[in-house]
Parts: sequence; C-alpha cells; structure tokens
Amino acid sequence: MFGWADMVDYHTANNQTSTGGVQIYMEQENDWDRDLLLDPAWEKQQRKTFTAWCNSHLRKSGTQIENIEEDFRDGLKLMLLLEVISGERLPKPERGKMRVHKINNVNKALDFIASKGVKLVSIGAEEIVDGNAKMTLGMIWTIILRFAIQDISVDETSAKEGLLLWCQRKTAPYKNVNVQNFHISWKDGLAFNALIHRHRPDLIDYDRLRKDDPVTNLNNAFEVAEKHLDIPKMLDAEDIVNTARPDEKAIMTYVSSFYHAFSGAQKAETAANRICKVLAVNQENELMMEDYEKLASELLEWIRRTIPWLQNRTQEKTVNDMQAKQEDFRDYRCVHKPPKVQEKCQLEISFNTLQTKLRLSNRPAFMPSEGRMVSDINGAWHTLEGAEKGYEEWILSEIRRLERLEHLAEKFHQKAAIHESWTDGKEAMLTQKDYETSTLSEVKALLRKHEAFESDLAAHQDRVEQIAAIAQELNELDYYDSASVNARCQKICDQWDTLGAFTQSRKESLERTEKQLESIDELYLEYAKRAAPFNNWMEGAMEDLQDMFIVHNIEEIQGLITAHEQFKSTLAEANKEREAIQAIQAEVQKIAQSNGIKLSGANPYTTITPESIDGKWEKAMAMVPLRDNALQDELNKQNSNDTLRAKFATQANTVGAYIQAKMEEIGRISIEMNGTLEDQLTNLKEYQLTIMSYMPEINTLEGYHQLIQEALIFDNQYTSYTMEHLRVGWEQLLTTIARTINEVENQILTRDAKGISQEQLYEYRASFNHFDKEFKACLISLGYDGDSEFTRIMGIVDPNGSGAVTFQAFIDFMSRETTDTDTADQVIASFKILAADKSFITAEELRRELPPDQAEYCIARMAPYSGADAVPGALDYMSFSTALYGESDL
Repeated sequence: MFGWADMVDYHTANNQTSTGGVQIYMEQENDWDRDLLLDPAWEKQQRKTFTAWCNSHLRKSGTQIENIEEDFRDGLKLMLLLEVISGERLPKPERGKMRVHKINNVNKALDFIASKGVKLVSIGAEEIVDGNAKMTLGMIWTIILRFAIQDISVDETSAKEGLLLWCQRKTAPYKNVNVQNFHISWKDGLAFNALIHRHRPDLIDYDRLRKDDPVTNLNNAFEVAEKHLDIPKMLDAEDIVNTARPDEKAIMTYVSSFYHAFSGAQKAETAANRICKVLAVNQENELMMEDYEKLASELLEWIRRTIPWLQNRTQEKTVNDMQAKQEDFRDYRCVHKPPKVQEKCQLEISFNTLQTKLRLSNRPAFMPSEGRMVSDINGAWHTLEGAEKGYEEWILSEIRRLERLEHLAEKFHQKAAIHESWTDGKEAMLTQKDYETSTLSEVKALLRKHEAFESDLAAHQDRVEQIAAIAQELNELDYYDSASVNARCQKICDQWDTLGAFTQSRKESLERTEKQLESIDELYLEYAKRAAPFNNWMEGAMEDLQDMFIVHNIEEIQGLITAHEQFKSTLAEANKEREAIQAIQAEVQKIAQSNGIKLSGANPYTTITPESIDGKWEKAMAMVPLRDNALQDELNKQNSNDTLRAKFATQANTVGAYIQAKMEEIGRISIEMNGTLEDQLTNLKEYQLTIMSYMPEINTLEGYHQLIQEALIFDNQYTSYTMEHLRVGWEQLLTTIARTINEVENQILTRDAKGISQEQLYEYRASFNHFDKEFKACLISLGYDGDSEFTRIMGIVDPNGSGAVTFQAFIDFMSRETTDTDTADQVIASFKILAADKSFITAEELRRELPPDQAEYCIARMAPYSGADAVPGALDYMSFSTALYGESDL
C-alpha cells in the first residue's frame, strides 16, 4: 500500500542540516507509514491533530477549517495557512470557482512549499482539489515537518531526534516518565504533565497524578495547555488511551506545540548546557593534573631511593659475594626497572594529552609543581641511567679483580708451602759443628755438600722472589687478607736472609779446614752436582704441573697446551739425564764392590738419593696425564664459551637489525599514514602489538646474556652489540611507538573538539608533509600570504622562536583559524542568561539550572559579589568565568 510519507522528498541541493534531518527521519518512517493510514484510529487522530494545528494558525487571520480534506480544496485557505506560518506573501490567488482556478491556487501553494527545500513526490494539485484525504493529510504533515519540527535543534540533533532529546531532558527528573518515542511513552499522560510542570510548576500539582489514571492525566494536561499556554486541544484523551499505539505524527505535532510554547525557556537550558560543558572540562583537567602530580612524585621518589644503591661502591671479599650483587643488579634491570620505564612513558603521554586538552579548551598550560616537570623527571632518569651504567661496569671490574686476587692468593700459599717445606731443618744443618770432628775426606765431603746446598739455595732464590712479587701484587690489588700474606712473606724473607748468612758462615768454616782434607770422592761429588739441579728441575716441573691457571679464551688455553707439549718434548732428554745421574751412583757401587770397599753410609755430598730422584720422577710422570686432562677440560670449557658467544652474537645481530629496521619503519609510518585518524590509531596499535610479540626474542637474548655473565665471559668478537645497547634500543622503539599513538590520539581530540573534518586533516597533513622544509610555502599553499601575516602566524605556532613547527602546533593554529571555541565572554553571557540579566547569580539559581555536582563546584569557587546592586548570597560569576580561561586568578 502506498503511504503518503513516500510523497515527500527534500531537494538534495538544499544542504541545510535541519532539512537533512527531516529527510533522514522520513526515510526511516517509510516502511510502517505505508500501513499506518489503513488504521482508522490513527487516521482519526491525525485528522483531529492536523485540523487543530491548522486552526491554531488560521485563527490569527480570523478563520478556521472544519473538514481538512474539503476546506483546502479551493487552495485559498491553504495559501493563507502558508502565509501565516511562514510570514511571507504568496502570489495572489484566483477567485474563480472553476476547477482550473482551484488547481492553480493549490499549485501556487505546492510551489511555495517546494521553494522551501521540500520536494513533493506524487502529490498533485488534482488530488487535493478532488478531496483525497490521504494526500491532503500527507501534505499537511509535510508542512508541519517543515515549519514546526525541522528547525528544532538540541545539542547538534535536529527535527524528530532533537524534539525527542528535548522531551527526554525536560522529563528526566520525573518519576514514572521515560520518553523513548512519540507513541507509547505519552499514553499515560504523565509526560505531557511533566513538560508543563517543568516550565510552569504553578499550573500543575504533579505529585497528585496517578499513572493508572491516564484519561484524567491527559485531560488535565490538555485543558491546562489550552487555558494557560494557548495550545489548542488537538486530541481527546480517549483517542490516545483506547489505541494500542497512538499515532506518532499526531503526538509529534502536539508535542511540537509545547516545544514552541516553551522556546523561551530553551535559551536558559542552552546556557546551562554551555556552563556544564565548560565545568566538566575543567573538572576533568583538574583530575588529570592531580594524577600527574601523584605519578610524578612516586616515580621521582623511586629514582631518589635507587640512585644511592647504584652509587654504593662497597667492596666485597670474594667473587661469590660480588656475583650476588650482580644477581641483585640483574633483578633490578629485568624486574624492577621495566615497570618504571612504562610509568615514565605514561607520565609523558598524560602530560602531553593534558596540555592538548587545555589548548583545545582555551585554558592556560599546566605547570606541574616545582621539581616535577617532565624535564626534571628526564634529568633524574638520566642521572639514574648514568649511575646504573657505572654500577654494572664496577661490578664486572670487581669480579675480575677478586678472581685475580683469589688466583694469586692460592698461588702464593702454594709456593710458600713448597718453600717452607724445603727450608725445614736447613738452619739446624747450617749451624751444626760436625766438621770439627770429621776426617779430611769427610770435611771435603762436607764442603762439597755445602757447595751443592749453595747451588740448591741459588735455585730457590727465584721462588722466593716470586713469592715476594705475588705478595706485592696482592697488596696493590687491595686483597682483604693482605695482613696474613704480608706476615708469611716477611717470615720467609727473614728466614731466607738468615739462611744466606748461615750458608756463608758455614762455607767459611769448611774452607778453613779444607786444607787439612785430601781425599775426595769425585763420583759422589759429580753425583751431587748433577743430582741437585736435576732434583730442583723435577720440583719445578711438578710445581708447574700442579700450577693453577685461569684463561678467558681459546687462544690462551691453546697457548698453555702448546707450552705443555713443549715441556713433554723435553722429557726424553730429562730421562737421559736421570739415567746418567743414576749411572754415577751405579759406578760408585761398582768400584766399591770391585775394590772391596765398604761404604760407610749415604753420599756425603748430597741428601738426594737415587730413590728420591726415581720417586720424584715417577710422581712427575704421573702428573703429566693429569695436566693433560685439566688442559683438555679447560679447552672444552672455552669451546663451550665460544659457542655461547656465537649464540649470543647471532641473536644480538638479529635483534639489533630488527630494532633498527622497526625504528626506520615507524619513522616512515608517522609520515606516510593515511586513512581516518581512527584507522591510523587502530593500525598503530596493531603495529604496537606486532612489535610486542617480538618480546620473546628479547627474553631469549637476555637468557643468553645471563649464561655469558655466569660463565664469566667478558668479550665477544662475533658481534659489536652489547646487551645494554640493545636494551636501550628496544626501550626507545617502544617509547617511539607510544608517542606516535599519543600524537594520533591528540589529533583525534583536536578534530572532535574543534569540529575539523577528516578532509581538512588530510589537507593539513598533505600540505605539512609536502612543505616539511619550508613552512612559509605550506601557508601560501593554504591561502595565507604576506610577510606580516607570516610573522603573526609564526608567533602563534612557534612562540619560543626555535625555528621548528610541529604538526600538532600547526593543527592547533588551523583549528583556531577555522572553528569556534568557547571563550570567557561566552561563558559570562551564559551565566547572565541564568541570572536573568543580573550582574550576579545566587546559589539557588545555580542549583536550579545546573546538575548538582557542577552547581556545587561553582558555588565553592565563586567569590561574593560586591557591586552596588548586591543582595545577600550574591555570587560573582564574571571573575569566575575569566579565571576559567586563565585571564585572572580565582
């Protein structure tokens, strides 16, 4: 069934917002409107309502209609109605009674309607002249939409939506009233009464109305409106109550009469809304300032507590103690610091967002408390990172020093024990007087024995010097147990001096008696002379075979292995020497046996026996494979360390290249972004999630780094990257993405607050990017010209004279140039409306017109009014309004 709502189409050339709202509304209503007029009850309601609405205007010209489809047939009253409601003159009507005269008059009326931006589809003058009820009602509804409903505008909504929003706001405080539409919501009559009571509480006692008595409620509202508000009765209560769903167009027509009757009160509501909007922005900004101050204080306090810990350089005694400190530092870097990095980034974002909101609302810039500026936080953070870097370097240096100390201390005590074992009993031997009762041969033997001892003593001189050198190095490296080392070293040196003095004294005594001794056993002497150095060589070899070693790379261990192989290559020659020494002793035994000589005892020239030489030789030979195994184990360890270096380097090179690529990529993205700001924001956040998905690779690298530190690996020739370098790069990448997202969010805030269209933003971005090196050329491309104009604009976008203009500053300038914003004068004018043109306002008026929280906000901050016309309780809204925009102190 064809409905008359389909007959209305507005000219697309008429681009007025209100006209577009009616057109959208009509398109939404088309589906059910086709069936609507088939319901006799709805058609009856429309006839009554539309007839009453027409008469409410026609009576101004002293006439009215009785039958809506009959009285408009000749077009005369239709033209008169249009002149009354539009305030314009239509062409002179034709007074003839013929059908052609009537059609011409109706066509003049329809042409006038079309001239107001409404295109009438399928409604012709012939149908109106013929008395077609459906077409006549459709025409009247079109006139009502255009002249009674279209121009209604509430908070950027218009026509039906604007009228519905107005009804919802006006009836919101009333119980049992919930306006959601223009049919069922009005059936119980309470909504009509609420509208009247909201504007004229003196006309209706709302609390006495009952929801279960709709007829009484409707009659009450209709009668009061007709009697006191000059709104004619357009419907009967029974028409509404006895219909399952009242006709929407009839209700809208009736309600629009209430809107126009109370249009004067709408100005006060608009003023209150403006004040609410301004105060809401102020309250939100104050909350953000408090949050910033709190977060900044907590972050600075954490930095203040952490820096002394990082600056503490108290030395430990052992490597294990320093490694415990290293573990604490690793825990700090991986557990405690990352959340603070996030807090610092969020603090900068919050600060930038707050400043953007303040600029958009024409508020003065936010100045944090002293010491809590972003620059202060960055300075403290820079100090923290400086202390952090120094602390890590100190830990590694201390570990190296303590490792060296422990190695030297072990080496010192080993050499000291060997030396002390060698010197045991030497003083007693050198001080005995055995030569006084010895034979000449025995004296000669004693003298040669003493010469062998001197040779042995000279051989031990190098070990004593090594012991003293190690003790000196331990002192220079500040070894914690230097006192006991020095005491032992001093005892060895003193004893060494004593042995030297005793040796010289005994030699002189033996030489004094040597002239009395003639016989000498050359073989014993030769044996002693060759056995002593060989014995010392074996002791030195055993000492070297037991010597502890520390290396840091494959080259060092391979050097030790090479030296060991060289040592093993000399064993054959040493064995020949051992066999030659043993041959001397064999020769002694052979001569004694062949000559029947009975030896009295051991070799008088040496205490070194063939058995001791063989025993030491066997012991040394047993140490060789042990040394081989130890060196091989260390070689395996260094190979493992080298593998770990390669793993770390491979991962570090991959991560480093990834971070570098992503830093360059985000730089391109920030310049080449296209699509809507919401699309850009969504893409950036998805890009951020993609970056964060790479975190496992960073954690893998951290794991390799921990293994390297635990293995005490201090260098890596396979990569130029360090863990610290990559950590800083990763943190910079995350911070750059967060700042880019924040820039887009701020652009969205700017666009929404200033009403900048997406096309304008594209134009600004394109101009800004195209002329990124020449801002003046960018302005010329947008229509600005002249040096004075350029100087003025630069003073706005670059107030500090830095020579650089950010895109955000450019957008702020263009939004101020092209959009309107709230000002202190506008807020003062709004308060003046609420105050009924007085120079002051009272708390009662604020509580009546504003929401409770914002009313109390104003009352708490407004100063008492002191003008000549002041009354008790008067408040100064003018100084309060200027303070909101930073023009004076509150």
